[in-house]
Amino acid sequence: MKTFPRAKSSSFLIATIFAISAASVTGCSDSNEVKAVDRVEEAAAIARVKDLQAYADTLKGSMPAANDTTASAGGDATAAGKPSIKMPDESTIPDDEYGAAVRRGLLIATNTYKEMPDNVGNQLNCTSCHLGKGSEAYAAPWNNMPSIYPIYRTRAGRVNTIQERINGCFERSMNGKALDLASDDMNAMVSYMSWLSQDMPFGVSPEGRGFVKVDKNLEPNTDNGKKLFAEKCTVCHGVEGEGQYNDDGTYIYPAVAGDKSFNDGAGMARTYTAAAFIKGKMPFGQGNSLTDQEAVDIAAYFTHLPRPVKANKDKDWPNGDAPKDVRR
Repeated sequence: MKTFPRAKSSSFLIATIFAISAASVTGCSDSNEVKAVDRVEEAAAIARVKDLQAYADTLKGSMPAANDTTASAGGDATAAGKPSIKMPDESTIPDDEYGAAVRRGLLIATNTYKEMPDNVGNQLNCTSCHLGKGSEAYAAPWNNMPSIYPIYRTRAGRVNTIQERINGCFERSMNGKALDLASDDMNAMVSYMSWLSQDMPFGVSPEGRGFVKVDKNLEPNTDNGKKLFAEKCTVCHGVEGEGQYNDDGTYIYPAVAGDKSFNDGAGMARTYTAAAFIKGKMPFGQGNSLTDQEAVDIAAYFTHLPRPVKANKDKDWPNGDAPKDVRR
């Protein structure tokens, strides 16, 4: 349970004030024998008490409620009252069985293509989209996600666990196969996400979850998107979005199109989802340098370049509430 040092000192002050007040009132007298100087001192004491009471009322107004889980003496909550995203120091990973699982989860996240060849059908890593080792604000961070799930997801039309959400990425973004829900590797990924969530209030969505917002009412201009992609994206991702690679097959810059990229059932294959990522994080190192319209135009162009086709994507959004940019 969190403690609030300022609240404690305020309570002490308030108690002191009432003690002073009681003593002052007890000392008052209507006796004609009271000297004039005593009257003056008494009035001054009462004035001081009133000043202290006013100050106490101010302190009480700024004290956090006892059940306020966003209040913190360390001041690490955002102005919006949400916990902030930060990458914990890796040296704090414990040297035990749990720590071993956390390290395995981190390795899978950053080297998915190499570590999970039976489950990855392209040459991407989880951190191709989940930047900063899965702990960068507005790049779909994993911080506190294990405590937010299970949640209802419209794409599935049912409540999903965090494990099912991870497998959705393997089948879509990684164009591969789902992990065994009870496997050590699945447990490792959840362990790593849980480690990222340390010291965060349970079930609270952090500031920086998901991507930045873009105007979904904008109509994309794919001709302009093609032009902007050539100007701003090809230097890293290639003329056809094919990416750049090291000799060992790992990428320098990931593919955003073609067989080595995500399939058309992935969230990143949707115009406005991709636009939100582009708006906040691209071009690399120049996030928020594009307008919403430019981000939407680029996304509309590259998401419709050739890429793998997701099987059974016609079963997505079974309740008929699919967004307008869904690939069919």
